[in-house]
Parts: sequence; structure tokens; C-alpha cells
Amino acid sequence: MIIKPLGDRLLIEKQEAEEKTQSGIVLPQSAKEQPSIAVVVAVSEEITKDEKKKDLVKVGDKVVFSKYSGTEIKLDGKEYLIVKWMDVLAVLA
Repeated sequence: MIIKPLGDRLLIEKQEAEEKTQSGIVLPQSAKEQPSIAVVVAVSEEITKDEKKKDLVKVGDKVVFSKYSGTEIKLDGKEYLIVKWMDVLAVLA
């Protein structure tokens, strides 16, 4: 199934949280912090047609997003987030 975000929204897939600390301690699932880094899966048409926004974010980019933003959805066994353009804080290079 294909999801096309509407309005000024992006479809992103969260990256997995680290399972070990830098010192090598293995963290249980409940102690892991939710990741704020994701990969862009789809961009709405409104963003791709906007002259100011179209070159800033594209499919495949890694982005940092606001911690409590977006709507979680599950599709074909994967979890995604639909977030507003404003909730994307940075693109990782």
C-alpha cells in the first residue's frame, strides 16, 4: 500500500534506538529513549511544489523531528509517523 501525505506533511520512519550505552551497558526496551531521528519516506505534493521548501527535504533524507509530534500509523508491519513540515527541526548531512 502507498501512503501520500496531504497538506504540508511528511511520512517518516523512525530509526531504531541504541541498545547499548557508550560504555557498553545493554539497555532494556523500557529504558530506551524514543528516537527523534527518522528517514523521510514520502513528501506531500504541497511541499514539492513550494519554491521555498521543495529543495530542503526529499525522500531518503535523515531528519530530526520534534519529540512529541506526528501521528503514528502501522502499515505492512512497519511503523511510520506523519508529521507536519514545522515539526522537522533539521536535516542531517
